[in-house]
Amino acid sequence: MTPLRAEPWRLGIVGVGKIARDQHLPAIAASDDFVLVAAASRHAALDDHPDFASIEAMLADGPPLDAVSICTPPNGRDRIVRAAIAAGKHVMIEKPPGATVSEVAALRRFAAERGVTLFASWHSREAAGVDAARDWLARRTVTHVAIHWREDIRVWHPGQEWILAAGGFGVFDPGINAVSIATGILPHDLIVESGTIFVPANRASPIAAQIALRLTNDAPVLLDLDFLQTGTQSWTITVETTGGTLHLNEGGKRLFIDNAEIALGADAGEYPRLYDRFAALVRAGQSDVDLRPLQLVADAFLVSRQERAQPFDF
Repeated sequence: MTPLRAEPWRLGIVGVGKIARDQHLPAIAASDDFVLVAAASRHAALDDHPDFASIEAMLADGPPLDAVSICTPPNGRDRIVRAAIAAGKHVMIEKPPGATVSEVAALRRFAAERGVTLFASWHSREAAGVDAARDWLARRTVTHVAIHWREDIRVWHPGQEWILAAGGFGVFDPGINAVSIATGILPHDLIVESGTIFVPANRASPIAAQIALRLTNDAPVLLDLDFLQTGTQSWTITVETTGGTLHLNEGGKRLFIDNAEIALGADAGEYPRLYDRFAALVRAGQSDVDLRPLQLVADAFLVSRQERAQPFDF
């Protein structure tokens, strides 16, 4: 077990894009467990911190590090994570943890061999209503699930060409957030049965998808994904049970049981909770690499038929 430290762990961040600036940097700044001391990014820099063009340069020439947070796109991320683990650093990975299931499984084994923490984070599981939803469902029989995850790619990923390229996940990049919540709260395993994915004629990854799944108790599950939602964004999960209906709205921030909202108390925020979890794992000498959301997305690609959609440009 890693001993308690009097000082915060020295953290390097790799990838200084939108998600890092919007979520990771504020959470790190507010953390008592980590202090940011360096950054590595091909296209951006941080004020008041040493910046490097690659993780290799940061590890070789930067200040001493205890841990690294990886915020790059998933395609090619395994080499970055592997370099950090090889250098003996604890690692937290932004979702999705990699481009393929096999590469993340290999990283999990490598971290265990090197005796460092690997945390494949799923930030939507840290939404305010998720834990209470899991506890409520654990005592009931699920009969039907409907998941609607519809958002505007131009708002959340402005100009990010990589997300619609091969390996970029497309609409499954936000959709995997829904899957991460579903695998976290539902009391049975999920199985993908069929689906249709819609790929723009000028792109390699889907802009929308309709996926049919089932729970292992045979309850049907619908996963409805759309990256072209304008106006009000829709991140909802509805779970019908023999003992009532549960609604998780606004990406898991609000919980309703039979249309009555449940008081959840103060919300610490998804990313501050992630860094608290990362610190707890490091202290305990443990890793947390749940591959179920990534595996289900991979399965959806395997069994779905593909339809061409209208060309898409940012």
